[in-house]
Amino acid sequence: MDDATSEQSGQEEIDYVELDDIIEKEFGSDKENLIMILQAIQQRYNYLSEGALNYLSEKIGVPISQIYGVATFYATFKLKPRGRNIISICRGTACHVRGGQRVFEKVENDLNISDGETTADNRFTFETVRCIGGCSLGPMAKINDDMYGRLSSDRIEKILDQYE
Repeated sequence: MDDATSEQSGQEEIDYVELDDIIEKEFGSDKENLIMILQAIQQRYNYLSEGALNYLSEKIGVPISQIYGVATFYATFKLKPRGRNIISICRGTACHVRGGQRVFEKVENDLNISDGETTADNRFTFETVRCIGGCSLGPMAKINDDMYGRLSSDRIEKILDQYE
């Protein structure tokens, strides 16, 4: 790295000073903390960018192939940019029998994206989950950290309007 503190590549902007803070100050550059470092990077940037992973590889001395192996093994890690708001629709049995499919289709149609995709304006990322854990309140959705139960296609539309 030269004197530059950040680099822009496409839509990706990496703040190397901030990455150093995450890697060194929080975890002491210890490769044994790889998963926790990846979690911290993703929490900060909302995904694991190629540039951040390459920098991490150099910084802690772990081959990039090993880092990608960990990042792709765990479903919690995302390698593509995500929207400002993450919509998780429950596809579990209890939610399904209570109309979850209609809620799923409403989100898909209104946002014009499919499961796993992000809107062009980066406002929303849409994903399905197997269970949110509120079976008696189904159908359920989680948007960021907010939980919504007893959803209908009309109600989900009004809820989405609240998120920028």
